[in-house]
Amino acid sequence: MTVEFSALNLIVVTLLCAATALMAHLGVAVFHDGIRPVLPEFIEGRMKRPEMASVAFGLSVGFIASVGIAHTVATGILNPWLLFLTTDVLGIIANRKWLAALLGGAWGALTVSALGLINTALTSLPVDFIGAMGALSDPVVSGFALFPLVAIFMQFGAKKGVTATAITFIVRILIVRFTTIYVESIQIFVGVLLLIIFAIAKDTQSKLPKNEEEDNVFTERIARIRKNVVFLMIGGAFIAVACNIGVFAGSEVSIYTLAEAYKTGNNALVSQAALAEFMRGLGFIPLIATTAITTGVYGVAGLTFVYPIGYLMPNPIFAAIGGALMILVEVMLLGLIGKFLGKFPSIREASDSIRSSMTTVMEFALLIGAINAVVKMGGYTGFFIGAMIYFINEMTGRRIMKMAIGPVAAIATGIILNILCVLGLFVPIA
Repeated sequence: MTVEFSALNLIVVTLLCAATALMAHLGVAVFHDGIRPVLPEFIEGRMKRPEMASVAFGLSVGFIASVGIAHTVATGILNPWLLFLTTDVLGIIANRKWLAALLGGAWGALTVSALGLINTALTSLPVDFIGAMGALSDPVVSGFALFPLVAIFMQFGAKKGVTATAITFIVRILIVRFTTIYVESIQIFVGVLLLIIFAIAKDTQSKLPKNEEEDNVFTERIARIRKNVVFLMIGGAFIAVACNIGVFAGSEVSIYTLAEAYKTGNNALVSQAALAEFMRGLGFIPLIATTAITTGVYGVAGLTFVYPIGYLMPNPIFAAIGGALMILVEVMLLGLIGKFLGKFPSIREASDSIRSSMTTVMEFALLIGAINAVVKMGGYTGFFIGAMIYFINEMTGRRIMKMAIGPVAAIATGIILNILCVLGLFVPIA
């Protein structure tokens, strides 16, 4: 665990969760992409609150119990699945504004308070659970840097994929051999640049006629978001501050890198996490912007660029200002974003490929990291336990989503090994 209980952490996370729960209650913004398209049914009176609450709970509970808890226990850093999926549900369940804010704030306070208790408990275990979990993050940065290449394979096929891989590999070899630049950053840049080039080249060859009527179809929805921009800016400010003080990470692409950065004091890793989060944000623009334009409900973190802003700002005050202004700019530009996405359909497709490829490489990297962690905990006894947890999950219908099973298996392995150690059936590795 890396985050410790403090008054600042408690206040920031409590206010953040109160704000996000209130936004969910008002139908201003939610975190879950699956809830956002359904919410207008409730806002416009076609669905009752209990029905909407059941939808929100059903969509969210699995992610909270698996991804949210697993990433936080593995890193000690709070994440949006743990905080915001819960505040989505609490805000929708609450039948009063004040109750939504109260329930959200209580959840935020509970998560921060629980971190310290979990840390104390885990560091006193006979098997080095915390130290071994650090190995979980080792492959994440290098693994994440592969996502543009995987996206090119997905969208443009093997020929362009192999070409892009060869170009990126040559660049990587030259950077490692002749410079001290952080190679993963350059690798991501080259891969994304090639992806955009391929996408634009495809559009220039087969351009569809523009439908002028599309420009004003969603004016009412965009106006609703702009009307609520103050709420969104407050949420963006709190999110950026939480990222800045090291208590919160925006996604799986940065949380493990940040955990390592905070542990070692390596600022280069913080910059790498910010770059990874920025690239991820680019991939999510079409999804978040399109659903926002069509539903009138925004994302809690906007287009997610508040995350890298929070990581990079020198102090919480600048983070708050930067986060709020970022949300303001996003909301004001929503109409232009919609027009741009309509003009370049292949970029929309590329964004879908980016999201899918990010999921694929993170599943792979976290699984490899989990294997490293369980072997570090308990040698090949640890490997046996972790591997069988993975295969049981696969053979029983993948009850735990693939991105979460690696961290979950590593955590479960640590618990089992410690129980065996207490019973005298396992001797910790020196």
